[in-house]
Amino acid sequence: MEKKYELNSYINYEVIHFYKTNKLALFILLFFISACSSVPKNTKNSCAIFEDRYLWYKHTKKVEETWGVPVYIQLAFVKKESGFDWLAKPPRHKLFKVIPYKRKSSSFGYSQAIKGTWEQYKKETGNKLATRARFKDSVDFIGWYVNKTHKLLKIPKNDAYRQYLAYYKGWGDYKNYSKDKKAIIYAKSVKDMANKYKKQLTLCKKNLDKNKYIIF
Repeated sequence: MEKKYELNSYINYEVIHFYKTNKLALFILLFFISACSSVPKNTKNSCAIFEDRYLWYKHTKKVEETWGVPVYIQLAFVKKESGFDWLAKPPRHKLFKVIPYKRKSSSFGYSQAIKGTWEQYKKETGNKLATRARFKDSVDFIGWYVNKTHKLLKIPKNDAYRQYLAYYKGWGDYKNYSKDKKAIIYAKSVKDMANKYKKQLTLCKKNLDKNKYIIF
């Protein structure tokens, strides 16, 4: 009994000691987690987004090089799907219009990918450690999906309108999109946002590319 008490006391002492001696390290860690996960201040401007999150520019450029999907298409998809909220989830159904129940789907994260399609992405790309709450993995998923849509449905990768319809409806149900008024409205908004992001990027792309060797 005394040994157990001594062990617990020792563990408590070590935890308190670690906290006291590593306050700075903990503060820095929490700062970076907060900085990386918070929503950019201005999500309607691509230059402002990358000014806040320069690493995101590097990630989207890599996706463009790997999958051939323009940066502005990636941003427009993320904007529509999650509003750049890394923890975004669909709303819950409500029983009797009051009691929170199950969510409408398993969508989660920046790309709002559902579990089944996300697992397919990880299997086909070999990116086994990918997580939907990570921007780098989310835009790579979008790149993979758009590229696959191009192969399956022959839709150009820079066609934001039809590519988003396929993203929203799924490859199998894309042919029925004309019956889905909500999908059409969403796709038009994505197209408009993509065009806006594209024009904005022409104003800051040169400066962004100059900073390509910056780590943070």
